[in-house]
Amino acid sequence: MARQPVLGRNIVSTSQPLAAQAGLSMLARGGNAVDAAIAAAMTLVVVEPSGNGLGSDGFAILWDGSALHGLNASGRSPAAWTPERFKGRAMMPERGWDAVTVPGAVSGWIALWRKFGSLPLEVIAEPAIRYARYGYPVSVAVSKLWANAEKVLSGQPGFAECFLPDGRALKAGEIFRSEAMARSLELIAQTEGEAFYRGELAEKMIAHAKEHGADMTLDDLGNHQADFVETLSTPFAEGVVHELPPNGQGIATLITLGILEALGDDGLDVDSPEAIHLALEATKLALADLAQYVADPAFMNIDPKSLLEPAYLAERAKLIDRSTAGLPTYGAPRQAGTVYLTAADEKGMMVSFIQSNYMGFGSGVVVPGTGISLQNRGAGFVLKAGHANEVAPRKRPFQTIIPGFAMDHSGQPLLSFGVMGGPMQAQGHTQMALRMLRHRQNPQAAADAPRWRVVAGRKVAVEASAGPAVLEGLKALGHEIVVDPPEAVFAFGSAQLIARGDNGCYVAGCDSRKDSQAAAF
Repeated sequence: MARQPVLGRNIVSTSQPLAAQAGLSMLARGGNAVDAAIAAAMTLVVVEPSGNGLGSDGFAILWDGSALHGLNASGRSPAAWTPERFKGRAMMPERGWDAVTVPGAVSGWIALWRKFGSLPLEVIAEPAIRYARYGYPVSVAVSKLWANAEKVLSGQPGFAECFLPDGRALKAGEIFRSEAMARSLELIAQTEGEAFYRGELAEKMIAHAKEHGADMTLDDLGNHQADFVETLSTPFAEGVVHELPPNGQGIATLITLGILEALGDDGLDVDSPEAIHLALEATKLALADLAQYVADPAFMNIDPKSLLEPAYLAERAKLIDRSTAGLPTYGAPRQAGTVYLTAADEKGMMVSFIQSNYMGFGSGVVVPGTGISLQNRGAGFVLKAGHANEVAPRKRPFQTIIPGFAMDHSGQPLLSFGVMGGPMQAQGHTQMALRMLRHRQNPQAAADAPRWRVVAGRKVAVEASAGPAVLEGLKALGHEIVVDPPEAVFAFGSAQLIARGDNGCYVAGCDSRKDSQAAAF
């Protein structure tokens, strides 16, 4: 039986049931949506370590009841990371300390709490600390990802000590606990993050880095801060879709939707081969621009807004052949392993939040005695000389993780949403916007619908549930179709969505591809 959407005045939707309950417990105690989001994010570090950790990066878009705010809590590279540092390599490292940039998620929690939170931070951290100290049964989806990580990360420093008790990954239903993680969460809450960036935890991180020949220093950690930023947006169908500006890939969603808007709504069914073909072709154009131009905005060669100018998007739309798949390249604009959650409260606050270690457990590095598992976002840099995303000192790498938000044309909130899954995320955002804003599907229907993703060239992966008629129709249009096996379900991401109704109540959907849950009262 298909899941039904969840309705309520206070609501949380996350990728793990225990985290959803942690967030909802804050709302039940009189907290707001930000308190709920932070509690859920802290809990996800413990109960879904296959996708995030205390060493994650994070991003958020928040409606405070009267205005929209963006938050970039991604970290920068160590000051010693010059191009010469990686000379002779074909690509950036994906594992170990040489893949670790400054972790930013903790700074994101603190920045959101200081500006918008209402409950004491130690109260918000209680569920996460409890699960870390006393344990919880590992869920089915997480156990599969944990087993996969054991094969590739068991030799990384600190990984086995924390995540391979008794020398192996935990199976579904077995209890995981980490006193070290509980103590770190307590220190973060007690010191409002100071211990993590300038105190006891920072010193342990840097001691471990030095032990393994890494470049990160106390100055690299201490100089970090999360930044509140303005969102980028584009009108689409019945709303206006908002994404964070680079260094994330959210702009690819906006480019895709802008191209589709320029093509117009032909009244095609959202699941028809013809409609999917147009979305695929627009996505390929957007991804080509993404790969060429997007990086830390301080290092980009163009103004990101130039990629969203209506005239530019209209020109890109003209490149799409409605009868056959193409191989697009980037245009020439005018010069100038992740967890997602969303929460909303009865006073109108809505939060779209995402944090990630990247590539599952990230770098595989876990700082001994702390439970801090570190991301591998350094792998997001390139080594091509002169490229906007070339590795450089104290620079933010290109990021895959993105929160999404949509407003109506009068400036009121419509939808908080996200789709996890590396390069799938911008494509998943496009598909959620198509289904909800153009075709008026409810959040649960949008989350459960079959998905597609551009792989490379004309190769496209499509979920088998799309049906043979769609698959054959796309092949007839020149797409090289790959139907992923059922065990590859995570490659299509996992969605959580909250839509705001006209009566001020909310409707939530969550993805059946993972252990996701929406909870409300």
